[in-house]
Amino acid sequence: MSQPVLLDAFCGAGGATRGYQLAGFRVVGVDITDQPRYCGEEFHRGDAIDFIRQHGHEFDAIHASPPCQAHTAVQTMWKRDHPNLIPATREALEATGLPWVIENVPGAPMRKDLVLCGSMFPELRDGDYGLIRHRWFEFSDPALAPVLVPSCNHAPVTVSVFGHGGHVYHGVEQWRRVMGIDWATRDEIAQAIPPAFTELVGRCFLQAVEARTEALFPDKSWKHSIACAWHEGQSCTCKEKAAA
Repeated sequence: MSQPVLLDAFCGAGGATRGYQLAGFRVVGVDITDQPRYCGEEFHRGDAIDFIRQHGHEFDAIHASPPCQAHTAVQTMWKRDHPNLIPATREALEATGLPWVIENVPGAPMRKDLVLCGSMFPELRDGDYGLIRHRWFEFSDPALAPVLVPSCNHAPVTVSVFGHGGHVYHGVEQWRRVMGIDWATRDEIAQAIPPAFTELVGRCFLQAVEARTEALFPDKSWKHSIACAWHEGQSCTCKEKAAA
């Protein structure tokens, strides 16, 4: 099977992207603003939901992280006006028929098929400091979610990554270490998730992509991957060839 390609929608600087790369995907990102430090193989500036509607079917799997501001504790406190993009994102993802996952903060209007925290990953530490960062994941099929995940194990001294410094802030270098993101700015890291999260999710996605490919093309003659067409600027013809 050729290298599968994943779309990272609302990609930011690519915290999620890096994890999917480590899991074995080639990753294309899309975001409404320029991302000069994006770490994926290809970047497109534009509306992420429109991009999913127009091009989502051309990929092997999709990750989406709609803006979380509408669902955070700060929003509950200050009542600022932020759009809830999760329903429109979900609708666009469902129309693709692909394996997909939505990631957001606790309290967002979504299923929590998987809950991850930085404290579950021993590598997300800086000496005695451990990362607390909880995120929910909703999958196209809840069965895609990893089953065996450790429980939260909050360190005595913790680091929270959000806003302009969290509860305990010792500089951006510490954030880079506890998040596993060494290429981004403070503000970019505050909007990201650790690559360790999506490396775990990505390994499950790889199994789903392989199973879907085998179902679509049991003769193995035309294994569908965006690599066959996207980067040559062509329309993918794998399915048409397989049906011929």
